[in-house]
Amino acid sequence: MQEHYSPREVEAAAQAHWETTAAFRAVEDTTRPKYYALSMFPYPSGKLHMGHVRNYTITDALARFMKLQGYNVLQPMGWDAFGLPAENAAMKSGGAPAAWTYANIEYMKGQLKQLGFALDWERELATCTPEYYRWEQWLFTRLFEKGIIYKKNGVVNWDPVDQTVLANEQVIDGRGWRSGALVEKREIPMYYFAITKYADELLDSLDTLDGWPEQVKTMQRNWIGKSYGAEIVFPYDAASVGHAGELKVYTTRPDTLMGATYVAVAAEHPLATQAAENNPALQAFIAECKAGSVAEADMATMEKKGLPTGLFVIHPLTGDKLPVWVANYVLWGYGEGAVMAVPGHDERDFAFANKYALPIKQVIAPASGDDDFEPTVWKEWYGAKDESVVTVNSGKYDNLGYQAAFDAIVADLAAQQYGSKKTQYRLRDWGISRQRYWGCPIPIIHCPCCGDVPVPEDQLPVVLPENVVPDGAGSPLARMPEFYETTCPKCGGAARRETDTMDTFVESSWYYARYASPKCDTAMVDKQAADYWLQVDQYVGGIEHAILHLLYARFFHKLMRDEGLVSSDEPFKSLLTQGMVVCETFYRELPNGSKDWIAPQDVILERDAKGKIVGATHRVDGQPVTVGGVEKMSKSKNNGVDPSEFIEKYGADTARLFMMFAAPPDQSLEWSDAGVEGAFRFLKRLWKTVGEHVAAGVTAKYASGELSANLKELRFKLHATIQKVADDYGRRQQFNTAIAAVMELLNAYDKADKSGEQGRAVAQEVLEAVVVLLSPIVPHIAEALWSELKPGTTLLEQGWPSIDESALVKTELELMVQVNGKLRGSVTVPADADRGAIEAAAMANENVQKFMEGKPAKKVIVVPGRLVNIVV
Repeated sequence: MQEHYSPREVEAAAQAHWETTAAFRAVEDTTRPKYYALSMFPYPSGKLHMGHVRNYTITDALARFMKLQGYNVLQPMGWDAFGLPAENAAMKSGGAPAAWTYANIEYMKGQLKQLGFALDWERELATCTPEYYRWEQWLFTRLFEKGIIYKKNGVVNWDPVDQTVLANEQVIDGRGWRSGALVEKREIPMYYFAITKYADELLDSLDTLDGWPEQVKTMQRNWIGKSYGAEIVFPYDAASVGHAGELKVYTTRPDTLMGATYVAVAAEHPLATQAAENNPALQAFIAECKAGSVAEADMATMEKKGLPTGLFVIHPLTGDKLPVWVANYVLWGYGEGAVMAVPGHDERDFAFANKYALPIKQVIAPASGDDDFEPTVWKEWYGAKDESVVTVNSGKYDNLGYQAAFDAIVADLAAQQYGSKKTQYRLRDWGISRQRYWGCPIPIIHCPCCGDVPVPEDQLPVVLPENVVPDGAGSPLARMPEFYETTCPKCGGAARRETDTMDTFVESSWYYARYASPKCDTAMVDKQAADYWLQVDQYVGGIEHAILHLLYARFFHKLMRDEGLVSSDEPFKSLLTQGMVVCETFYRELPNGSKDWIAPQDVILERDAKGKIVGATHRVDGQPVTVGGVEKMSKSKNNGVDPSEFIEKYGADTARLFMMFAAPPDQSLEWSDAGVEGAFRFLKRLWKTVGEHVAAGVTAKYASGELSANLKELRFKLHATIQKVADDYGRRQQFNTAIAAVMELLNAYDKADKSGEQGRAVAQEVLEAVVVLLSPIVPHIAEALWSELKPGTTLLEQGWPSIDESALVKTELELMVQVNGKLRGSVTVPADADRGAIEAAAMANENVQKFMEGKPAKKVIVVPGRLVNIVV
């Protein structure tokens, strides 16, 4: 055994051994319980970052732990390979997105292998390959025929320069993030998944996900947003509108209908269009509204603006005429594109009414009678929706609680055919059409005679050409006759292939299932393999994916279930959302006001006695730099750490150990050079400790025989640690406390007298256990040390250390003894000693007698198993 720990040699040897023995190849085995561990797969952007390292280390530790527990473990890896970043990189370099993507995959795969993850690389997949997206297209055609996928016009963010739809996050201050052009709202034909048909099931089955964080389930419930209310009809005022008609609105507050003082419609609403025909100011305002973002977050924070149309509708219960306004906060495509405004009891309407001097009518008041309504100052109780308020100024509906008013008003509306109860969802159907090149082609053929025709199964996949270099001006597929010119599968006539591609969320919504049978060429998933491996037992990824990705994956799983592909109802049994990796940032202000971000390793810090940073200078020029605070590691802030450079210096095990020890997995981890050095020192200490034992000669681990009190105490510590670490890994998933427990065990090992044959046997037992307990986190050094402790065997063949229950039965206890609450000594007593014996032993202790100063004990407090406090 080498005297000094050499991470490079140790890790290369372990990785070579795992590869040649196919150590992590997963095969269905019905004789063993299975465990499917999965990390959210990465986008091949070029390099791994430390956030990836943390995510995958957590999953790998769990996978390795479960393998030691006897489970048949699957841990696959692949690539979320379609998407806009590849197109942007291609436009910069003048190359094809495919070449950029595949090159990045190879580099990042090498980085993953450097880190020693227990991955089954034979199941590797990339979503940009025809072998993968063929089945996505197959499912699309099936769902299209069933009506789960349909086509309709949708309002989108349209970049008029790039000629493409922009996601909400790509609209910055009303402009396209790349072109800088003013973004328009545009209605275009798009394909939609009818996810709303599954809204109730998606909501209800959240209650079955006991292994998910409540925070994530709450976020999904809020996103689905099931609400109970009423659809209310406001007839058009024929005198002002000029024709009959009706305005439909949905509200969760029909109890406040008597307080409606106006209605507001979206810019695209027919009433807005009619009113603007001879109104240039309204035309301009409608154009302004149409140019804005369709992002809900933007709608919530932007200034609320509106203009009157001069048109009116009729209040269905009072017969009053209510003015119709065009407002920028009403979205076309959400419901009927209209809202009833009750400014007295809706905060947004309240602000709007005060801005434009519209009537504000109070129709609810506290049931307590303590009414302090002010029409210019919003108060929380104005929006109360419970029995703490009653109706007022509402005629026949006065003095009713929330539910009673709700029911009475809706009943009267229904009787007059002006409304009915309705359940509604915030969730909208999922528009998947993208005017992008680097994505999965939508398998539809447009025929002038037959309409939209799905591509037949025997003509799938519709292959995306990979030698295209996009220029940013819309999809190049729409300018490639060799791609879009085709014949109709039904009539044989000339037809045009769809040139839109799918939202890349589609690929990431079912990849976990494809891992069960990635090479299957007869089905989307092999049913037998899927039934064995699915559900995923443990899914690990960032909280930023808590809503859309996880919701879409759950939706897709139900779609696949209904196609007979999988048997379970949910894809992921347990979910762990890991925290971010954060690091200090430093910068200097540039003359133009921007910041020049400086890498932490280029900064020298000055700290006060408490460790707080009080100054920072640049390592090169010695001049001051500004401390920017702790933020997520990123290229833009220049505060990232390259995993490859780190591994070259410290080794993968140091990275893994630091990541798992520095913070609980669900909390942010602050990068610390001192913490990294501490992790590296611990591994060197572990290497040295085992090396010293091996140098003296390995032996069989302790099996039986009389032990000294010292060795009994060490074995007690050992088996208590085995018990705790198993619980920390398995149930609690708190790896930092597991590592701390092993460190404490090593401290006890160092202090113990391990001389003699029995001492050597106990030492062997402890060190074997330490290596196995740490192996899920630091597998390379563990593999090397195991081969020294147990020559001729490999660590992966071993199971989790068994607990010797007899070692956990203490025959003696050490109790701390206090005098007047201050520690003054300790005593060792038989484990079954009664209170009298314990008191006597404590009182007899020489040091205790010294501090009692000959005074009699007024009281003796015995805390069983812990301490004795003598009060004098």
